[in-house]
Amino acid sequence: MTNKILLLSCVFIPLAGAIIAPLAGYISTKFRNALALAAISASFIAAASLIPVVLAGNTITVSANLPLGFNFILTADCLAVFMATVSSFICAIIVLYSFGYISHYRNQNEYYLMVVLFLGSMMGLVFSANLIFLYIFWEITAIASWRLIGFFREKRDILRADKAFLVTVFGALAMLLAFVLIYQKVGSFDLAAIKLYFKTTPVPDIAVILILLGILTKSATLPFHTWLPDAGVAPSPVTALLHAAVLVKIGVYVFARLFIVTFTPSEIWHTIIPALAAASALVSAGAALVETDLKRIIAYSTVSQIGFIFLGFAVNNTIGIAGAMLFILMHGLAKGGLFLCAGIVEQNTKTKDITRMGGLISTMPITALSFLACSFSIMGIPPFGGFFSKYMVFSGAVGGGNIYITLAFLSGAVLTILYLFRLFNMVFLGESRGNLAKEGSATMIVSVAVLATMSLAGGIYIIYPSSFVAVAVKQMVGM
Repeated sequence: MTNKILLLSCVFIPLAGAIIAPLAGYISTKFRNALALAAISASFIAAASLIPVVLAGNTITVSANLPLGFNFILTADCLAVFMATVSSFICAIIVLYSFGYISHYRNQNEYYLMVVLFLGSMMGLVFSANLIFLYIFWEITAIASWRLIGFFREKRDILRADKAFLVTVFGALAMLLAFVLIYQKVGSFDLAAIKLYFKTTPVPDIAVILILLGILTKSATLPFHTWLPDAGVAPSPVTALLHAAVLVKIGVYVFARLFIVTFTPSEIWHTIIPALAAASALVSAGAALVETDLKRIIAYSTVSQIGFIFLGFAVNNTIGIAGAMLFILMHGLAKGGLFLCAGIVEQNTKTKDITRMGGLISTMPITALSFLACSFSIMGIPPFGGFFSKYMVFSGAVGGGNIYITLAFLSGAVLTILYLFRLFNMVFLGESRGNLAKEGSATMIVSVAVLATMSLAGGIYIIYPSSFVAVAVKQMVGM
């Protein structure tokens, strides 16, 4: 199998699976479920198979020339393959978990269609080397997330799904306008041509502002963050998908792809963006500390932790960028685990109010220990993977002279420890408040245990992802 076929498989197998899976559901639910998992797993295997190729310094490109500069170009480099592998792996675990969680709800065919479509569009976006197709795949993820957030179809669910859709689409339209401005200067939407042009010409600040609007709305960063906690009305595998694997990571990926790999914005943005990220991290961590809704606490945590990723990329030095990339991996594993654990708790206790929980560790020990392990990684407790990524981001920020910003993020890290310990204590420890539920189904328990184990293994065997990231950073900055 050639590398180009592997690259095409990453994108088109899940896109085809999204069409076939709901049709298969009319034949057999088990067949549909297996088909959805197979499509996502195939995308993961194809992406992982490209790792040795890109580590050897090769870049794979598949292209087709289309009218008006809308050239269809897929390019696999270290950054794209890293993001594709992480996203598809976590998505596969989430689909496995869904077998137990979704089994007694309606709209299952649409659910699997949208989840697989979500992953396929993510793969298309990650590998796109043309701004128009990047935008098209960006918007497909918005449509899929809109339907998934409103899965239960109650009035409140639909309103919050509409809110998420409108906020992210508004940002995307602003970003599209920036792409048009860039086209007017460069005469091309192709990233390679844009990179060549802006080697000697500064990128306009107005284009940077408009692109940032798209990125910040998609990544639920202050002041556009409120749609993400509201999305907690969705099923837990959906919130895991939004927070851990795909949706909010799209923004930070495009930030790295455009502002590091393709062009460098003016120096003032290396001050503005970390300051904005710090404000987002602190405000959302404070909200998590006083919130009583289980899934909203974890959602505010996501908003806070995304700020750390922006900090690593924005300081624009090699250790900061490497830390941000590792943060994407470690946060994806751990936050996915937290949301899936929350789904088990919510589904069995019939509530998301942590003041009505307590003592669940006695009847849900695997869920409790998995939740604790994932929490340790989010907190940055060694030897969990989150410690190394957070340490590298801080090192990059200090090395870039951002002392006050680093202190603000250290405060955010302390708040992270406080709200996660508070959450674990109120849900799993103390006296029972009458909600002594049992563990979830086998596939649900296996899923959370895998993500918890990998959150620990990611730190113990940090040499492996960090070696890949080191090569990726060198390629990104042109070393």
